[in-house]
Amino acid sequence: MAKIKKNYNFLFAGVGGQGTILASDILSEIGLRCGYDVKKSEVHGMSQRGGAVESHVRWGEKVYSPVIEEGKADFLIAFEMLEAARWTHFIGPNTVALVNRHQIFPPTVNLGQAKYPSVKELDDMLAGAKVVWVEGAAKALELGNPALGGVVLLGVLSTYLDEPVEVWENTIRDLVPEKFRDLNVKAFNAGRLPVLE
Repeated sequence: MAKIKKNYNFLFAGVGGQGTILASDILSEIGLRCGYDVKKSEVHGMSQRGGAVESHVRWGEKVYSPVIEEGKADFLIAFEMLEAARWTHFIGPNTVALVNRHQIFPPTVNLGQAKYPSVKELDDMLAGAKVVWVEGAAKALELGNPALGGVVLLGVLSTYLDEPVEVWENTIRDLVPEKFRDLNVKAFNAGRLPVLE
C-alpha cells in the first residue's frame, strides 16, 4: 500500500464515447486500493450525442468534497484538445495538463461558424500549466481500437505518481470486459513508454 503523501485532484475532460468515465472509474479504484480516501463526481451532459463529459476524482487522507475548486487541479487529463481549453479555470501553478492530440470538431466548427484552435493557440490558453501532448489517439489506432486513447492517457498519468504499476494493471484488468483486458493493459503500457524512455 502506498504511503499517502498529499491530496491529489484529477480533472478528466472529454467528449461522449471516448471512455472518460471508465478512465475516472479506474483511477478512483486505484486510489482506494492504495489506501486513499476517494471522492468522485461526474457530469455526462449530452455525452450520448458527443457532448462534453467531465469527471472530478480526488484522493487524500480525508477528502470532504468530490468537486475540485477552480485553480486547484493537480492534473487535467484531456481526451480531446479543445476540451483541455474548456477547463483552463481549474489550472493552477502546479497543474500538469495531459492532452490527447486528438480533435473532435463541435457543431460550430462543422458549420463554419467558428475555427478550431491551433496547437499554438491551445498552448497559449493552457499557459500556467505544464502541458504534455500525448499521442493517445494514434497509439490507440496502432493497437486497433480508437477507444483505447483514455487508457493510454492513464499510462502517462501513472508515470507522475508513486503507486505501483501492478495496481494500475490489475485494476484495469478487473474493470474492463474480459475480452478487452489484455488490449487495455497494452494501451496502458504504451502510454508509459514515452515518459520512461
